[in-house]
Amino acid sequence: MPTPDALAAFAVLAFAIIIIPGPSVMFVVSRALAYGRRAALLTVLGNAAGFYVQVLLVAVGVGALLERSVLAYNTVKLVGALYLVWLGIQTLRRRRELAQVTDATEIQPHRSILLDGFVVGISNPKTIVFFAAVLPQYVRSDAAPAAIQMAVLGLVFTAVALTSDSVWGLAAGTARSWFARSPRRLERLGGAGGLAIAALGVRLAISRRD
Repeated sequence: MPTPDALAAFAVLAFAIIIIPGPSVMFVVSRALAYGRRAALLTVLGNAAGFYVQVLLVAVGVGALLERSVLAYNTVKLVGALYLVWLGIQTLRRRRELAQVTDATEIQPHRSILLDGFVVGISNPKTIVFFAAVLPQYVRSDAAPAAIQMAVLGLVFTAVALTSDSVWGLAAGTARSWFARSPRRLERLGGAGGLAIAALGVRLAISRRD
């Protein structure tokens, strides 16, 4: 197992990275504005599960493939980008429906929202490359197998992500509650959320590997 010092150091690093709003936060906020707080928290849960699967893939060596292969990296990136654009278009198309209900999860089932968050989380190639580069630095050669240590470190990252992203989602969902007083405003907000999700997909598609 990683030492307590290694776990603490990795937790600080994870917090420093996660607390800065990035694509994950933007996605959660956009979903909160379009669908509300419950949908935002489900998105956060699905997204975190996607992150943790990435950790497990790194632990078994798949992360190294994405880190070294331009083709594999770009394939994953484009899949995630296209999915985000599709989600944005779907949200735009449903904006009038969203303006007519208090709980927007009535339109999109919980399982579907979880799956959306999971797909977006697991298809972010920059995150898995980050894990592939950083996790080995916190692995002890004289302790448990490296895969187990990475899995434990991944739990720390996931816990920090769940906490931080939930705060963002709840805050944005609360703002949506104010807009809910006017169906017209809520319809516009849903449209803005859809555009933001689609724009996030376009941004991912054209982004360069750091």
